[in-house]
Amino acid sequence: MPEIDTGRWAIIVHGGAKDIPPQLEARHRQGCLMAVEAGVRILTEGGSAIQAAQAAVRVLEDDPVFNAGHGSVKNADGDIECDAAIMDGSDLSVGAVAAVRRIRNPIDAAVALLSDKTVLLVAEGAERFARARGVALCEPKDLQAVPQACDAGCDTVGCVVIDGYGDVAAATSTGGLDGARPGRVGDSPLPGCGLSAENGVGGVSLSGEGEAIIRTGMAHCLMRALEFNTPGDAAKAAFERLARVGAEAGAIVIDAEGRIDWMHNSRDFAVGYARHDMAARAFTRREQDPGETA
Repeated sequence: MPEIDTGRWAIIVHGGAKDIPPQLEARHRQGCLMAVEAGVRILTEGGSAIQAAQAAVRVLEDDPVFNAGHGSVKNADGDIECDAAIMDGSDLSVGAVAAVRRIRNPIDAAVALLSDKTVLLVAEGAERFARARGVALCEPKDLQAVPQACDAGCDTVGCVVIDGYGDVAAATSTGGLDGARPGRVGDSPLPGCGLSAENGVGGVSLSGEGEAIIRTGMAHCLMRALEFNTPGDAAKAAFERLARVGAEAGAIVIDAEGRIDWMHNSRDFAVGYARHDMAARAFTRREQDPGETA
């Protein structure tokens, strides 16, 4: 097993590429900071990238200001359908669930699938698996967005981590699109689309117009660019490809050296991050970030 260096790690989270009402900007920043801090506690104690990503995304799922877990929006039938995924860069394993209505923290079910041959489970099948693995269930109404807490345009949350072993993890979770067709699944639970992680390269988590992100294989595009570029340049290449279909998105990236960057072409994109040599910070727009992220 590689020797751990708990003094070297990096984590970044996002709360969705969207328009954030001014009165909710502080809540988005605070929510991202709380998620980062949950991951940092695990990393500084020698925990894994998977554990840190799961902990961070659980915080975002539990915060009703974000459209994931508690705070999810309704589809066209008035139902809640959540998606989540996590990818382990050490062995390329993936766990993902989609269109689930009764899983309290969908990211927990995704993590439980990492040790299973199956990559993606949906709807009732995913809920049966979660129950068998001891993942907490709830009533669908318990996941519904609280009026005035979450705006109707909100989207995916996500996290990317590199730990003291050099292992990378990427995670996503979403409550879907407000008024979407029942059964609609976007990019969030799809590896190579909404997320990707690979040791020696890095990791990415995305948010935005899911169908466009799927069509352009945006996470895969960004990861291949990351093999030869800085996180910022790799993100730029992925956004250039996304421009072919004229869509909005946000991306958070960490490379194999622990360098952090983020980019969005949406108006707002709530992001928080920290590194072994950098205190936690959070913003709602990239231009607000005054410091070096690399």
